[in-house]
Amino acid sequence: MPNPTDSTDTPADSTSRTYRERLAPGPGLYIALLLLIPAVMLTVTPLSSVWALPVAIGLYLVIGGSLFALAPTIEVSNRQLIAGSARISVSLLGDVETLDRDSLRAALGPGLDARSFLLVRGYIHSGVRVSVVDPSDPTPQWILTSRRPEELLAAVRVAQSA
Repeated sequence: MPNPTDSTDTPADSTSRTYRERLAPGPGLYIALLLLIPAVMLTVTPLSSVWALPVAIGLYLVIGGSLFALAPTIEVSNRQLIAGSARISVSLLGDVETLDRDSLRAALGPGLDARSFLLVRGYIHSGVRVSVVDPSDPTPQWILTSRRPEELLAAVRVAQSA
């Protein structure tokens, strides 16, 4: 099975995907969510001790599955950058820079332009800033959190040069 982050975008094959990342929570959140099981059991036990554990486990699975299934994705394919439901052609993008924990915090701080597009998850502490050079677009930049910002940066640059 090919690696979905391989840079395989060529002029002859412009439909290939060069980068994809789901911004799902990490294992720590799912482990912390396990605390939901005894809390639900304590709530359901007075109603039915037989159903307490199955209801608690079922609720855990529904919430955990929802967190994963509803997590947005970032993708570079077809010479477009797609972040959640937003998309922009890479030809309309300017500089791309990676953001570590401190620079991400600074980019999202008081100096943030309110017109910026953000796809930020608090449990991811790195990302990229992509400037938008389209004069008809009021959005000056996109700030996206990513667990693999260097790969995302490289995929956008490859798509821009194609």
